[in-house]
Amino acid sequence: MQATKVAVVGGGLGGLSAAALLARGGCEVTLYERSKHLGGRARTTEVEGFRFNLGPHALYRAGAALRVLERLGVRPTGGIPNQAGAHALLGGRLHTLPRGAVTLMTTDVLSLAGKLEVAKLLAGLARIDTQPLGALSMREWLETRLTRKDSRALVAALIRVSTYCADLEALSAGAALKQLQCATAANVLYVDGGWSTLVDAVAQRGREAGARLELSARVEGVVLQAGGQRVEGVRLADGTVHRADAVVLAGSPADVAALVPEDAVLAREAREAVPVHAATLELGLSALPRPDALFALGLDGPWYASVHSASAKLAPEGGAMVHVAKYLGGTDTDASEAQLEAVMDALQPGWREKVVARRFRPSLTVSAGLPRAANGGLSGRPTVSVPHVGGLYRVGDWVGEEGMLADASLASAEAVEQALVQGNAASQRRAAGA
Repeated sequence: MQATKVAVVGGGLGGLSAAALLARGGCEVTLYERSKHLGGRARTTEVEGFRFNLGPHALYRAGAALRVLERLGVRPTGGIPNQAGAHALLGGRLHTLPRGAVTLMTTDVLSLAGKLEVAKLLAGLARIDTQPLGALSMREWLETRLTRKDSRALVAALIRVSTYCADLEALSAGAALKQLQCATAANVLYVDGGWSTLVDAVAQRGREAGARLELSARVEGVVLQAGGQRVEGVRLADGTVHRADAVVLAGSPADVAALVPEDAVLAREAREAVPVHAATLELGLSALPRPDALFALGLDGPWYASVHSASAKLAPEGGAMVHVAKYLGGTDTDASEAQLEAVMDALQPGWREKVVARRFRPSLTVSAGLPRAANGGLSGRPTVSVPHVGGLYRVGDWVGEEGMLADASLASAEAVEQALVQGNAASQRRAAGA
């Protein structure tokens, strides 16, 4: 039986994973990436020996991304952030960040009543059934579950750092708590060399399986059969049409809609999608002024700072790679570089004299689609298959019922593999039985 021809559009980590999985499953795969580099938001840039990711990146060790990478034979190296050196940022000052029983009891950011309330919540966190909470906002859940303002502030901060999202009014409580469960179950991994090492490894697995990876190849549209009910292939910018039995679109809702411009359903999904953004300041320092201060999490604002090189190989010997961020969302949609510098002033006073390289991004896209309570959370996200167009699939951090961020991207890639490879196997069995 002839192999299924699949065109994958987009060479980010999700598209590459889909291509590698499908090629390993026996499909004839060609991936088209419009830029001359693979990786998308998982790209890493080297500046003066420092490895700059596009904002702070972490692999959730209990998440789908690591599961899929391991299926592909990709085993990232790196380190788990050390609990020592972690601080809460409140009123512009550092305090003990509650990360366990001892620090919870000794911190001054919670009252005694708040400590007891948070301790009870965290003790039962893994047992919370998140499924019925999809249509409830995270803000509503906090206000009904926790009575103390200081308790709500701490848990909100934990939600922000787990989801990278500050818009708790829109964010589904079911999705957010599921992500917090994932984060607390096994912590995260900062990856040696940055996320481009993952991109390179997955691309290599795809090539080894026979996938063709075409760079500087811009797809301008999906070609549909007469009636528009099934895909026929893709059309490139130079006008050539490449036939395919299935097309996998690995991009944002707007990217998907632009490639099938006549489709009203995809256009509506693009209009309704709420992307998640963050302001980021990336710093390469010759040394840390305070080697014991490695992490800060804002309790009275959506602030984050972490010395990623304390856990992963991202800086020259003796240097430090630091990520500072402000999670954006809701009514708070912008940030100045000075605001992020102030976070560093609290965590690492004297850091300016140590700067070797720096990069500020006022509004970096973190995720293409927020799992909103109004849509039912994770269960309300678009499915990997486009139901009304046969052979059309999408992959991304806004697709499918599993995970957020990179976990959602790679879980959706795996779901496409299951749909195509397992579907083909079932068809072959039926044909053999006939």
